[in-house]
Amino acid sequence: MSNASQNLLAFQSRRLAVVMGTNEIASAIAVALNRAGYPTVLSHDSYPPVIRRGMAFHDALYDDFVELGGVVGRRAESLLEIASVTARRKSVAVTPLSLTDLLALRRTDVLVDARMQKSRITPDFRGLARVTVGLGPKFVVGENCDIAVETRPDRVGGLIRKGATEEADGVSRLLGGVGRERFVYSGRSGVWRTPVDIGMWVPKGFLIGRHEDVAVFAPMDGFLRGVARDSTFAPEGVKLVEIDPRTRAEGFKDADERCRVIASATMKAVKIETARREALAETAVGERR
Repeated sequence: MSNASQNLLAFQSRRLAVVMGTNEIASAIAVALNRAGYPTVLSHDSYPPVIRRGMAFHDALYDDFVELGGVVGRRAESLLEIASVTARRKSVAVTPLSLTDLLALRRTDVLVDARMQKSRITPDFRGLARVTVGLGPKFVVGENCDIAVETRPDRVGGLIRKGATEEADGVSRLLGGVGRERFVYSGRSGVWRTPVDIGMWVPKGFLIGRHEDVAVFAPMDGFLRGVARDSTFAPEGVKLVEIDPRTRAEGFKDADERCRVIASATMKAVKIETARREALAETAVGERR
């Protein structure tokens, strides 16, 4: 039997976790799932654009080498490629395939929506996997997910087992004493072009890039903690740039504390919901006897 066939058989028989999103939160969760023994796939969604790319597996989509927490993200575009990537130790698959495409390949055990689409209506993911976890606003347990995790700065990591998560309040957590003003948002829909990258120090007023020929300047002195990848399509009202005003570059590579808290809470949510379902199954078996 060929290695590809062996990988495919192993992939079909093991628990599978799909994380929707390739941002820094999705990536921290993928690392945690990989460490827990799940073959893990991150499914890319273009909304919103990923800006904290140094903390995310996102750039693996472009065949860049990305390693976070000792786990490597590798691009995969087919079932065989996903099986090959996830067969490697400390390796997760990063794919442009949609959730629908992935579900057509095989049953999913764990589905985590980590896209952080704060202003969009979230569809019902229950039934698409044995356990579905929603992150952030727009999730209601029993309506569009099985269990949810809070991501708001003042409630980060809280588990929701009944009811809805908190709505987005538009308040950015402070970084070096600076909140929302450290970000630059798109004023229209269009293609983003930039020659700069994560970690670069820029002075206030520095030309960072152009969005549909509209110049985008640094709002303050600092390091580029986040910047959308060159040639990315960005709709109106999304983050393009994040400046870190602290005196030295930090927190640009690997997960920060917030991501780790959310990832830990997500793993706890998976364990709780898995145990609950197993208990229900045992009860059902007992009633049939």
